[in-house]
Amino acid sequence: MRRPVAVVVGVLLVAVGALWTLQGLGYVGGSAMSGVTLWAVVGPIVAVGGVLLAWRGARRNTAP
Repeated sequence: MRRPVAVVVGVLLVAVGALWTLQGLGYVGGSAMSGVTLWAVVGPIVAVGGVLLAWRGARRNTAP
């Protein structure tokens, strides 16, 4: 049960990180985060963390 939750949370983190990156770069407007460089830095970090979490949750455990 833990593995599917990790994959779903990882995918959500990737989506949020991508949105934050786009807002920080100014491609998505209408927010206080738009055009703020901090979010252009934090977004990719969150997205990479999401990829790692999803990958770890999706991989098969070969040990008994």
